[in-house]
Amino acid sequence: MPQTPRVQLLLTGNELMSGDTVDSNSATIAHRLATLGLAVGRKVTLGDDPAALVAELAAMARDAEVVIVNGGLGPTVDDLTAAVVAEAAGLPLAEHPEALAHLERWCAGRGLPLDGANRKQALLPAGCTILPNARGSAVGFAVDLGSCRIYCTPGVPGELATMLEPVCDDLTERWPGLGAVDILRLQTFGLGESTAQQLIADDNAREHAAPWPPAVNLGFRAGAPQLEIKLAITDPAAAADRDACLARLEALFGDHIIGRGDASLAGELLALLRERGLTVATAESCTGGAIAAALTRVPGSSAAFEAGYVTYSNAIKTRTLGVREETLATHGAVSEAVVREMATGALERAGADLAVAVSGVAGPEGGTAAKPVGTVWLAWGDREQLDTVCLLWPVERTLFQTMVAALALDLLRRRLLALPPLPSYARQRRAA
Repeated sequence: MPQTPRVQLLLTGNELMSGDTVDSNSATIAHRLATLGLAVGRKVTLGDDPAALVAELAAMARDAEVVIVNGGLGPTVDDLTAAVVAEAAGLPLAEHPEALAHLERWCAGRGLPLDGANRKQALLPAGCTILPNARGSAVGFAVDLGSCRIYCTPGVPGELATMLEPVCDDLTERWPGLGAVDILRLQTFGLGESTAQQLIADDNAREHAAPWPPAVNLGFRAGAPQLEIKLAITDPAAAADRDACLARLEALFGDHIIGRGDASLAGELLALLRERGLTVATAESCTGGAIAAALTRVPGSSAAFEAGYVTYSNAIKTRTLGVREETLATHGAVSEAVVREMATGALERAGADLAVAVSGVAGPEGGTAAKPVGTVWLAWGDREQLDTVCLLWPVERTLFQTMVAALALDLLRRRLLALPPLPSYARQRRAA
């Protein structure tokens, strides 16, 4: 048996094939396996076709030492994983006492009867190993098919995340040579993946620059709104090399760095507000409450977040935030004057220490020559000083809202850290 097993994924479900469900589980699995130094070599998605699933599973078991099957463990007729794995492995289905006991506890805790549909989830390949499910009704299970270890996991993302821990425990027990990968993650905002890579390449090309140490693996995970930069090592003796690489990245990216680990713009802003004993309010038009939603997703946000106002129409801007009708008539809703009055109104009505206001043209319609789609005005600050900026970000509507909400959070973060008010990404997209 190889020291590092080959890994493949089999994702099941008609909803994945039709696009009704977007696959995020394969990313969750791959990220967790990466901490063991494992990479997914192949991924296949199939609908609820028993014959196709059996054939694919048998083929994977011949080519890999580990197969993770995701989905198909529920109580309905299209949940086929247990039967498919049993057929591929040449095993009968049998009611597993541990799975049945889990179902009884799950149903009793919710005041539900254990009906025939739920009981189906206890019918598993005979002799399989149970993978506990701390959240849902369906346990996972593992079986051996020849020299391949097959792990069957639920399709519900929250249930999958918890079940991956016993999967990884079993993997490290079976393959003691697996090396734990120590990954340091830097969260950044306002940097594109290509820009970040070019900055690093230029730095490495400097005269007398120290070569990038081979023991430190550099990786990127692009997303909206943040870019994650990863520094991974497998040998603890390389920690000093990684610290040196970290220092280089901090010098290169400066105030684009939000924090480490799972740091987010909203989380870092709220932490700064709590440290200083300050509160914030939001006044939103084009983002439709996305700024307030980002803040309230963070546990404990009530300690620093006072209120969010979604004032989409002109009449509501006037009625709720006190934006003057003459201001709207003279300048239009997407203007510096209006976002100033929106921010001032939010400060007064919420009694907050800081506020941010946004108004823009999210598109795809509504733009003009003077204010094209992607135009957005932002105002942020306190009663003594409100800063404003107009940016042009002509992207798809949902991405526009995501990025504008992130901009608003970052501008407040920068203010609390006494950083220059306009970062490079804002200067590049400045419209007025």
